[in-house]
Amino acid sequence: MITLREAALQDLPEMLAIYNEAVLNSTATFDLEAQTLEERTVWFHKYGDKHPLIVAEADGKVAGYACLSPFRAKPAYVYSTELSIYIDSGFRGRRIGSTLMTDILERASALGYHTVISGLVGGNEASRRLHEKFGFSYIGAFKEVGLKFGEWHDVHFYQLFMEPK
Repeated sequence: MITLREAALQDLPEMLAIYNEAVLNSTATFDLEAQTLEERTVWFHKYGDKHPLIVAEADGKVAGYACLSPFRAKPAYVYSTELSIYIDSGFRGRRIGSTLMTDILERASALGYHTVISGLVGGNEASRRLHEKFGFSYIGAFKEVGLKFGEWHDVHFYQLFMEPK
């Protein structure tokens, strides 16, 4: 069974492990070095109110997390948000991503966002399929903007317009 809830400070070690696995073994993030608990604590405190951070628990562990972040700092972007989802490698294929996506999009709508944007590294087929399943549209790419593991990577952007509530 999957349980969703607001992330808590005590979740940080498990969330850090999920993120650092992505840093070290994938192109899902363009960070190149594992983050420390102190760095992730600063990151954690950027969330709340209009920018929720939620976790999915399964089998007594944090199996994944999702968040909404500011899209850009300028005031005119206040109704746009950027979505991120990370899943523990041991829990992939168990619908954790879909469960998190459903909840975070409901929160985005309730918070009055007009649009949700995601940047996906080219070739991340699981993430592409997840976004398309929820109605996101491909809107373009920045070509060869990230150098990781000795290769250049594109970032593909996907967008979903929210229904007003």
